[in-house]
Amino acid sequence: MTAITYEHIKTCKQSGARLGKVHTPHGSFETPIFMPVGTLATVKTMSPEDLLQMNAQIILSNTYHLWLRPGEDIVKEAGGLHQFMNWHRPILTDSGGFQVFSLSDLRNITEEGVHFRNHLSGEKLFLSPEKAMRIQNDLGPDIMMAFDECPPYPAEHAYMKASVERTSRWAERCLEGHKRPEDQGLFGIVQGGEYEDLRKQSAKDLVSLDFPGYAIGGLSVGEPKDVMNRVLEFTTPWLPEDKPRYLMGVGTADSLIDGAIRGVDMFDCVLPTRIARNGTLMTSKGRLVVRNAKFARDFRPLDENCSCYVCQNHSRAYIRHLIKANETLGLRLCSYHNLHFLIDLMEQVRQAIREDRLLDFRESFFEEYGFNRPDAKNF
Repeated sequence: MTAITYEHIKTCKQSGARLGKVHTPHGSFETPIFMPVGTLATVKTMSPEDLLQMNAQIILSNTYHLWLRPGEDIVKEAGGLHQFMNWHRPILTDSGGFQVFSLSDLRNITEEGVHFRNHLSGEKLFLSPEKAMRIQNDLGPDIMMAFDECPPYPAEHAYMKASVERTSRWAERCLEGHKRPEDQGLFGIVQGGEYEDLRKQSAKDLVSLDFPGYAIGGLSVGEPKDVMNRVLEFTTPWLPEDKPRYLMGVGTADSLIDGAIRGVDMFDCVLPTRIARNGTLMTSKGRLVVRNAKFARDFRPLDENCSCYVCQNHSRAYIRHLIKANETLGLRLCSYHNLHFLIDLMEQVRQAIREDRLLDFRESFFEEYGFNRPDAKNF
């Protein structure tokens, strides 16, 4: 028995999007789903109780950052991430690869792994597929990610081809180094940039290794939205229908809906909490920057169509005051609202799939949100 299984429930007749359920050792969650990011074993400013209240079904933590502090040995001694952070629903950890490539200016990629410097201390470090597996085995999430190379965008075809081939070899080593397949599922990561032939090659390589799930990496890294959608359209058909598909690092409302239409089941992003710390909110009418002066005497909720705790209890004027006064509660309330907004959005997407009307939902949501306006401002 594999630790992670996917149950297909329904395909939307109108859009082709799929409704499903992923089963893990710490419970099941419905898909398509948005997963809040808890980089350092915490979703910034949120308590576990907050996350339960907004019905977060699974959260992420970051292998690279937890390896540096407090150290995977301490998390293991605490009983694993679930015990350490008092979160008893599913957890996914990334491999640390994205952080190695994005945070370190000085790095050297070899066949064995990557030599780089700690972005906090400057200390020389080395991360390999085997080491990424050992760290994640010690952290104890339900879902682990294979260690891959994260090429920049754009990249030449020749470079991307060599990178895809290296990522495939590393994926084999990850499977060999994974010591807890009975209670931790390991996902492979499909790379290949914007190149259809390389995405196909990467997907076929990884599917041949029979991972319990597959991620699509290397998107939301600066490419236009139409490029992302096109890549999804020619990538997801190469992934198994009986296993979950995870689009990494995507968290705008339009991309979540468009990704679901193209067969994606799982999404994550730091966006909702990152922009919240600047007083920027996601609402059913589009982006709202609550720190702006025009909201100083606006006693309406952030979003009059939202049922979250924040919108039911606090006004724009109050939250603006907190943000302007640098009060932590302001960051917390904004973060809560944004996370609730995306979690609730995906519940609406799932309901639209159940009722075979996801394309209609997309059109009405985009109209209300303002995506169809020439002057629309997205995140």
